[in-house]
Formats: sequence, C-alpha cells, structure tokens
Amino acid sequence: MKIIKSEEITNQVSKMCITANTNLGEDVVNSFKENCLKERSEVGKNILSILMENAEIARTTNTPMCQDTGMAVFFVEVGQEVLVEGDTITEAINKGVAKGYTEGFLRKSVVESPINRVNTKDNTPAVIHYDMVKGDKLRIRFAAKGFGSENMSKSKMLKPSDGLEGIKKFVIETVSEAGPNACPPLVIGVGIGGTLDKCAEIAKKSLFREIGDRNPDKQIAELELELLESINKLGIGPQGFGGDTTALDLHIETYPTHIAGLPVVVNINCHASRHAEVIL
Repeated sequence: MKIIKSEEITNQVSKMCITANTNLGEDVVNSFKENCLKERSEVGKNILSILMENAEIARTTNTPMCQDTGMAVFFVEVGQEVLVEGDTITEAINKGVAKGYTEGFLRKSVVESPINRVNTKDNTPAVIHYDMVKGDKLRIRFAAKGFGSENMSKSKMLKPSDGLEGIKKFVIETVSEAGPNACPPLVIGVGIGGTLDKCAEIAKKSLFREIGDRNPDKQIAELELELLESINKLGIGPQGFGGDTTALDLHIETYPTHIAGLPVVVNINCHASRHAEVIL
C-alpha cells in the first residue's frame, strides 16, 4: 500500500494549473511551426507566427497565454494500492485549483449556479473523471478548458444506419459551423460510442493526446487523418481569416455501444491546447 498525503496532491495540482496556462506544450508549438511552413495564406502564416510569439511571451514572463484560463478538467487514474491521507482526492484537487488560480493570478471563470451566475471566486469546483487501475500510482491529468471552443462543441445521437458517412458529415458540419468562434487552428476531440455521457467523456479525454498521436486502431487512425484533411480544406484558417490550417489535429476515441445507438460527440479545443500531468 502506498500512502500519499492530500497536501501533496493539492500542491501538485496548483503547480499544474499555473504551468498549463503559461507554458504551451512543445507538441502544439512545433505544430504551429510545421503548419506555418505549409500554410499558403500570407495572413495565415502571420497569425501562426503571432501565436508562436504569444506562446513564447507567456512562457518567459509566466503570464497566461489567454485571458480565458478555462474551467479545470481532470482525468485521474487511481491505483488500487494507493491510500490518500487527509482530504479526499476530490477535496485535494479542488483545493489545488483554488490555490493555483489564486496564486497564479488566473481568471476565475466558474459560477456556482448556471442559473444565478454567481462567481465562486476561486475557479472551483473542477470537473473530475476517475478511473480505478492496478498498481500503486496516482496519475493526474489536467486541462484548462476555455469556453470559446467548448461552446462550439456538439453531440448527436445518430442512428446505426447513419454509419461512417453520418459520423463524417456530423464532425465536418460541426467544425464548419464553429468557424472562427473557437479560435482556430483547433485540436478536435471526437468520441464515438458508449452512452451520451460516456461519449462526451472519451471525446474530452482524446484532447489529452499529443499532436500527431494516432489511435492504435488502424481504421480509426485512418479516419482521424481523413477528417483532419477534410477539415483543413474548409478554408477557415488560423483565427478564421482563411487558410489551410483550420485544425492542428483530430483525435478519435471509441467505446462499445448499444445495438440501437451511434452516439457521436465533437469536443473542440482552441489553439491553446493546455494540459499538464503528474504521477505520484
């Protein structure tokens, strides 16, 4: 049995909240560079250059790369041999979010009621997904999910007869309708299968994959690349000003589903694909 003190979880979560918002991952920055070389639109090239400059300024000055520092989303894998002393994991994570968003001067964007709209003033509560696994490790993955892109996400309960073509049509239409509103170039997460809620969860989870990381299933990997190519032919381009780079990548996750169902969720992330990870 491995004992982890809840204070350690809180401190690590606090650091992740600040780091993710100020230090964009190398995979994303490298994708900016690669797409800048391929981009045929001069305006698109200029915008990608600005995004790279913005990421560098954020990193060197420890300043958030975007004013929307997101709602805190976590995927947590709990080893069955782990014992957390003190607060529960949920309590520890929420304390870490409050600490990180306060000490890091990150915008607090969470309201306690979607109806009354009163700000919680510390960006809690977080959205936390748990998975029990074997072993004595606690893996915590964090994403700062801005709502310019979250608001453009969609779900649809397709009929099995809609098939693969129905899935492709829905994904492409969703991105097309999002247009410039989700701050492209995008990272797009697609969930297929499960129930409505499970489908949304796996779509969100796919956003944690690095740019260029393909699904291990060959058929799904090919579908990822096909959809990415089709989306980049839409011409929306960086920040919606036209060009070849509407999306940096598209990730698909699947889950077994009911014989009568074909749920699909498209969860869009803006160009600031911010996430961090710690293993305790």
